[in-house]
Amino acid sequence: MPNANEDNPSALSQVQHRAVSELLRVSPVADELALRFQEAGFSLALVGGSVRDALLGRLGNDLDFTTDARPEDVLKIVRPWADAVWEVGIAFGTVGAHKDALVDGVQQSFQIEITTYRSEAYDRTSRKPEVSYGDSIEEDLVRRDFTVNAMAVALPEKKFIDPHGGRDDLAARVLRTPGTPEQSFSDDPLRMMRAARFAAQLDFEVAPDVVAAMTDMAGRIEIVSAERVRDELNKLLLSAHPRKGLTLLVDTGLSAPVLPELPALRLERDEHHRHKDVYDHSLIVLEQAMALEENGPDLTLRLAALLHDIGKPRTRRFEDDGRVSFHHHEMVGAKMTKKRMSELKYSNELVKDVSRLVELHLRFHGYGTGEWTDSAVRRYVRDAGPLLDRLHKLTRSDCTTRNKRKATALSHAYDGLEERIAQLQEQEELDAIRPDLDGNQIMEILSIGPGPAIGQAYKFLLELRLENGPMKHDAAVTALQEWWTEQG
Repeated sequence: MPNANEDNPSALSQVQHRAVSELLRVSPVADELALRFQEAGFSLALVGGSVRDALLGRLGNDLDFTTDARPEDVLKIVRPWADAVWEVGIAFGTVGAHKDALVDGVQQSFQIEITTYRSEAYDRTSRKPEVSYGDSIEEDLVRRDFTVNAMAVALPEKKFIDPHGGRDDLAARVLRTPGTPEQSFSDDPLRMMRAARFAAQLDFEVAPDVVAAMTDMAGRIEIVSAERVRDELNKLLLSAHPRKGLTLLVDTGLSAPVLPELPALRLERDEHHRHKDVYDHSLIVLEQAMALEENGPDLTLRLAALLHDIGKPRTRRFEDDGRVSFHHHEMVGAKMTKKRMSELKYSNELVKDVSRLVELHLRFHGYGTGEWTDSAVRRYVRDAGPLLDRLHKLTRSDCTTRNKRKATALSHAYDGLEERIAQLQEQEELDAIRPDLDGNQIMEILSIGPGPAIGQAYKFLLELRLENGPMKHDAAVTALQEWWTEQG
């Protein structure tokens, strides 16, 4: 795969050798598709993240291509060949396709996106980019976000195209823009967040001039739709190094319009003075929660870990003894979490789950380190519901004290709670705690119809169940009748 920018086309670097190996693996699909474009009189090249990942030796089965063919021509070429085609992104010049192929004797599935050479820019009054098509791959590459994503491999000849030094930046693990960062971010302000996201995903450094432009232009992110901002934030949070990306967002001021609660934490000290500030503590909790993940990155857990203390600035009080308190910050924080996530257009279910975890993250500490009663365990499990496993992880992650004796004591106390939960789960259906009588039985026993009294009776029986555990039917009936008599 010769480099178009090298005087000696036969010289292959180590990263290019990796790329050759990766490209040979996907050749059954890539070359076949390229030949179809060639026969139709068009060019095709692997581009962007696919080339970057090939050079890193981690090219997957999601392949990005660019072409001089217009979308309607792409559809004509791809439809007879692909197993499925979709036009969701066709307004932006992108055609998607699915193709199953035999690779080294193994059937594999490939997700493909083919985008017409283009340029796009934001109008200062619009939330959507304006798209215009280009006629050369060089024109297409210069509009890409970063040099490491502005490389291409022309197919089927596998000619390496790197007009902006992306390969060198990849080797140096640095993020730069093909043109000036000011022009790049003016074209699409979301690229400022993408810089933070790629830093977190790839563990790359961001060039000083790019950081300076991000700082100067941070306010421009407000023109980008909440959905696009949210998606970039998710990718950042689900990366291997989210602290790196989050720190960049805060340092450049980008977090102010996106997630203002995060930089606000920098001003607050932890109530036990264990950390430089609550901001740093929150990042530590995030990293410790990540270490407890068992089945890959968990967005719900990571959001809860990051946001669990955002109620502290609003609840800070200076006590007479000189200490700082944050009473009920978990309740305030839950409301703030719900508001912020709703503004970022997260799903109702995710908003509900994350805000609930924020609300419950101190519940364990309210019981102290003593023996847990059965009723306390039941209430803990009932309140957590399906979030119990995540609440376990969040609570353990929230212990960041440098006092080893205290940390050990807290860990043992939580071990004890989990043991108590396991013991009770063997005896009772803790995951589905409900009263021993249902609504129909309540109406029959009390000889009343539907109405508020049924809900009150149900609540009474639920409290009884939580306090005493399962009751025999006759005992539950007697308790209900006694309660009803007391109601007058």
